[in-house]
Amino acid sequence: MQSHNTDSSITQASQDARTWNPLRLLTFYRVILASLLAILFFGLRDETSLGLSYPVVYGYTVLAYLAFSVLAGFSTRLRVPGYEFQAITQVLVDIGAITLLMFASGGPSSGLGILLIIAVATGSILLSSHIAFAFAACATLAVIGEHFYSNWLTQIAAGSDFTQAGLLGLTFFVTAAVTALLVQRIRESEALAYSRGIDVANLAKLNAHIVQRLQAGIIVTDHDDNIRLINDTARKLLHARDTFDGQSLESLSEPLYRQLLDWKDSPDNEPTLLFQGGDSDSVLPHFTRLGSADASGALIFIEDTATIIRQTQQIKLASLGRLTASIAHEIRNPLGAISHAAQLLNEENTLADADQRLMTIIHDNTRRVNAIVENILQLSRPERSIPQTIRLADWLDKFVDEFVQSGTCNREEITCSMTDKHAEIRIDPGLLHQVVWNLCQNAVQHGKPDENVKLMLATGLSTHIDAPTLDIIDNGPGIPADMADKIFEPFFTTRTSGTGLGLYIARDICESNNMRLEYIQNPGQGSCFRITFPSARHLPVTALA
Repeated sequence: MQSHNTDSSITQASQDARTWNPLRLLTFYRVILASLLAILFFGLRDETSLGLSYPVVYGYTVLAYLAFSVLAGFSTRLRVPGYEFQAITQVLVDIGAITLLMFASGGPSSGLGILLIIAVATGSILLSSHIAFAFAACATLAVIGEHFYSNWLTQIAAGSDFTQAGLLGLTFFVTAAVTALLVQRIRESEALAYSRGIDVANLAKLNAHIVQRLQAGIIVTDHDDNIRLINDTARKLLHARDTFDGQSLESLSEPLYRQLLDWKDSPDNEPTLLFQGGDSDSVLPHFTRLGSADASGALIFIEDTATIIRQTQQIKLASLGRLTASIAHEIRNPLGAISHAAQLLNEENTLADADQRLMTIIHDNTRRVNAIVENILQLSRPERSIPQTIRLADWLDKFVDEFVQSGTCNREEITCSMTDKHAEIRIDPGLLHQVVWNLCQNAVQHGKPDENVKLMLATGLSTHIDAPTLDIIDNGPGIPADMADKIFEPFFTTRTSGTGLGLYIARDICESNNMRLEYIQNPGQGSCFRITFPSARHLPVTALA
């Protein structure tokens, strides 16, 4: 609605620029002209030829003309009556008044005929070309009529005056034609400029929208290194929420400003990382000159190195996954042969105790390698998700019963805390079971050896995106801060018998099903893994049907 009102106001202003504004200028000009003619007549009568033939007619006419000029000025300001009526009336009055003044001053030889040319020209500017030629015809008839009337009164026929009156009439028509053509060209240029202006404004809005939605940070500076444009991504990467256009780049980020100066001196130098508070919080700027002059502005691209590293790691992991899946498939056959041979040897009664111990080692390690192979093959062939709408509280009750019945822990060692027993989520129950089971088993296996394990499954609601969450909390020693960033990497483990793929698979399952698995730092209070489920407004339409 606001945009529509703005466009309407712009259109109204453009229309006024072609109609009422020129008409106001005409009334201003008329007041000055009438005042000047009156002053010259009443103050300097002996030094001018104004009113020389009929001074009484000139005096009354110039006073009436001045009064009309003032009245027309007020009428134009009030815009009453309409525009066309006022424009036609004022131009016709100009022609009539100037013709009378010319008659009282001796005819065309008085030099007042030039004022009629101006009147015809203003009529061509204010109205259409057809009416402009009508004004030229009226002015021509008025001049010729004035000349005939003067000759009739004086009984003197002056052929030169007839020629002058005819040439003056021809000048009126030429003036009307030329002025109408120029006005048409000007209005066409104005319409084109107005259309181009709208296109430029729309393009500017589109560019600003695109710049604000870019994943990379964008900063545009002028020749004085002041900020002319900055998008939200750049503000976020540079930790500068209160940035405004016109601010100096130095006050925003002094290291970035120094790099810009170094780049201006040596454009071929490679940019260096900018650290925003920590080694893991860094950005990489790229500079481009705007224009060919040395004093022109610059375009600065700011990339989040953490995002680049994460994308590179995902590409590497995808390639590694395909490679390891191929290797794992080839390992299964010889691994099965080794395991089968070990079982056959283990059935022999003639093996010594030392040999039996070696056979146990072979059996345990083949089973461990087989688990790794199965996990890798599972990554390369993920299960198809079949989401269902389930009540989280009911699902947790069944899960706890099953986990206790498996013998992994006792019933008193695991508890549930539910903030909303009616909260529902849409997820594949089997995949959720696999993730939560893996996290609970890790909690039991990594608990304190001298204490009984304590597990808590707590549901909640994320304060950031209004989505349900599930926390798996234990009373173990926790994860050291220097290892917290590595626990979701493949093959990373702190146990000699672990495969290092459990948490990696769990996070991969979550990410593939619109969930998020993260480790919450909880110093001195064990470990906490949080699963954030998709909220209702983030689910696909088909999932909510």
